[in-house]
Amino acid sequence: MTSKAATAPKGSAGHPEFLSPMLAQRERRTAVEVLGSQTAVFTYEPAGAHATAPTILAVHGFRGTHHGLLRIVDQLPEVRVIMPDLPGFGDSEPLAGHHDIEGYAAWLGELAETLGLAGDTVLLGHSFGSIVAAHFCAENPERFSRLILVNPISAPALEGPKGVLSRLAVAYYRAGARLPERTGSALLRHPAVVRLMSEAMAKTRDGALRSFVHGQHAAYFSRFANRELLLEAFRASISHTAAEAGDRLALPVLLIAGDRDEVAPLPAVRAFHDRLPDSRLTVIPGVGHLIHYETPKPAADAIRAFLAEGGAR
Repeated sequence: MTSKAATAPKGSAGHPEFLSPMLAQRERRTAVEVLGSQTAVFTYEPAGAHATAPTILAVHGFRGTHHGLLRIVDQLPEVRVIMPDLPGFGDSEPLAGHHDIEGYAAWLGELAETLGLAGDTVLLGHSFGSIVAAHFCAENPERFSRLILVNPISAPALEGPKGVLSRLAVAYYRAGARLPERTGSALLRHPAVVRLMSEAMAKTRDGALRSFVHGQHAAYFSRFANRELLLEAFRASISHTAAEAGDRLALPVLLIAGDRDEVAPLPAVRAFHDRLPDSRLTVIPGVGHLIHYETPKPAADAIRAFLAEGGAR
């Protein structure tokens, strides 16, 4: 395991008010080998003396990196949060095998073992990460003590009123994979496409915050290793849901949803919540699929209350 000194959180330049200086002091970067490839892991230690601080292992969403969850981590200074970059994204190398739900779930389990995480560790997944996390916990019910799903994917992407847009996205990723390398990669990373996605998902009317969100997407949304793995991961993201695992999730679950989320619509999240034997649902008003950027404080408050319940099942 290698380690690097903490540096200022990337992506905060121009908008330092959205990430505190304390976050940089808490950060410790490591690189570990998992299933034959290197995974970049960013650990945020508790600020001050918190000898019994809980630990959260957090899995970010599709095309993102660990940076996307930093505003929530910043709101939880008393919690130890471990955030890897998913294989093939950010600073992590691609998997040796397939980038599907099974591949990412296997990686997640091996990562937890490699890091020596105890059974009282809490698992968190955002968006695509919610699918990976839910499926892992369904297959490994004793590995983590509690499960937190932020903007949980609860309905098939190709069904319902947004099915047409999802099919357009399928065509976009397929074109990016089939075009000549230079042209296809340029299409997948094109700033105009990234900005269009960012504009579609952002709901805040705060100009500075909206600028911060767009800057984050511009900086990190195209940090994928190659177009082949991106297509594999995209197919996984639209072929499965977190709700598929609902009947097999016996551990306590917290769902955090936005009432304007078009990617993970609230009615589907409520239906998912109703199926779970031990769950809580926090609905944050006025936000869509970017809870982690736009409303980190109410999300962190819900997480803090959930952690305070303790690990008893």
